[in-house]
Amino acid sequence: MTPEHLIISGPEDILGYIPHSLGYWPSQSLVAMTMQGKRLGATLRVDLPERGGRRSREAFARTVAEYLLADKEADGSLLVFFTDGDVIDGGNSDAGHSDAGHNGAGDNGAGREGTAALSLRPLLADLECALGLAGMPVRDAWRVGDEYWRNLYCTDSSCCPMPGRSVAEIRDSRLNAEMVYLGSSVGAPPGATSLCNANTTPADDAAVMAAEREWILALAGKGTQRAQFDAVLDAWAAALAAAPPDAVLPEAVLPEAAPGRGGQRAPGPRAAGPEKGLEPQLAGFLRASLHVPAWRDAVLVMAAAGRAAAASGAEAFGIFSAGTGLPVSCPLLPEPRLSLSGLPSPAPDGGVASSAPGTDSVPGAEQAPGTGLSGDHPYQGMATGRPDQVPASSGGPDALPGYGEVLLGLSPSVPDWDTLKRLEGLMAELSSFGGGQAQAAALTATGWIEWCRGRGSFAHASLTRALKASPGYRLAELLSEVVRRGTICGWAGRREAAWQKFGSDAA
Repeated sequence: MTPEHLIISGPEDILGYIPHSLGYWPSQSLVAMTMQGKRLGATLRVDLPERGGRRSREAFARTVAEYLLADKEADGSLLVFFTDGDVIDGGNSDAGHSDAGHNGAGDNGAGREGTAALSLRPLLADLECALGLAGMPVRDAWRVGDEYWRNLYCTDSSCCPMPGRSVAEIRDSRLNAEMVYLGSSVGAPPGATSLCNANTTPADDAAVMAAEREWILALAGKGTQRAQFDAVLDAWAAALAAAPPDAVLPEAVLPEAAPGRGGQRAPGPRAAGPEKGLEPQLAGFLRASLHVPAWRDAVLVMAAAGRAAAASGAEAFGIFSAGTGLPVSCPLLPEPRLSLSGLPSPAPDGGVASSAPGTDSVPGAEQAPGTGLSGDHPYQGMATGRPDQVPASSGGPDALPGYGEVLLGLSPSVPDWDTLKRLEGLMAELSSFGGGQAQAAALTATGWIEWCRGRGSFAHASLTRALKASPGYRLAELLSEVVRRGTICGWAGRREAAWQKFGSDAA
């Protein structure tokens, strides 16, 4: 169930909405949101910059403005600074441009915070300037600490008492309660969870690893056979069709107790494929297939753009040869759970029929609020390009997209978000069985899906794990550099294509 329209009645609702939008409670972060009249638009999270001079602050502010320019209809912005610690100083002489801590340049911060905090006054001023020039003037700004939150522009002690208002007001807000009722939860921060699979036993894990070794031997020398390529995609399509719609069950955090805010975590995480997990032979086969980069890439393209695009792109790369007459290897495939948009359907001969690329999908169940820019980005410098400047796909409207266009989110016009979510669930399960190249490939695929959603921090965490599983894994290295540069996926940069956690009209 997804909300069609959520009403915001006060700042507590706005602040309570952010952790649900991002999926976790941010720390040492700036969250910037665009406004379209009285309606919320794009949501962006970036790491707060380290202490630096005026030029670094101005560069940071310009980058934030450039990201938010992806929202063409924005006419204003809101800023929220999530910081570690709380300001306890009673002065408010910085009203209008800084937090109540008044710990700017030349202030040693004594009696305010246990560790010196980033001064918000000059940073807020630079953001006001950059966003104002971009046509998105700052309408309001807040600072949220560990225990207190405060409006940065408020000078009235009757409504903005020192040290601020309790963070409990955010957790208890009406909108937060409504989001929880609608099934939304706030999870652990990126990288805070470990890989596990609650559906399997150590014996199951051993069976999967043994099957993987057997399938690696069986698939040896068949990487250029078209028939084997088709069999690999048959297996992935069948596994995706058999997967439940809510394929990923992340570690949950009780809504009234967010991490770092005096709360406790609920049990988790759990990665889930089909209801009882993948059969060991199928799981071993899928992990073995991930050892072949061309097959791995074809799986990603098929999930986002359809079977025909995956096959056409492989042909264009010239990966197929005449073959050596080796028999095709494939495990027993599961029955499809239900008919899925964008996925191949079983053909009468027992194989899998191709589906058209970019078929109508339902990009809605788990998506960020009606934005063309969703999620978060670890700030590492200037963006490589404007997020709204997306190159057009080559060829006509009926042309099949190439691998590069799909992997960069440039084509199709809207990916199959439902199938990508199912793929994420399968990759989460496969990555939990063991290490090595198969785990690195599965984690890299998960990182790519998160990057496509615009969730840079989650992408970074998954790609970091991939490189730990297999140091030097090439695709993980390339995607890590893309994320580090702050490049936005083409789909995440366009409203009509972006992943939307709460539907198209959330607030």
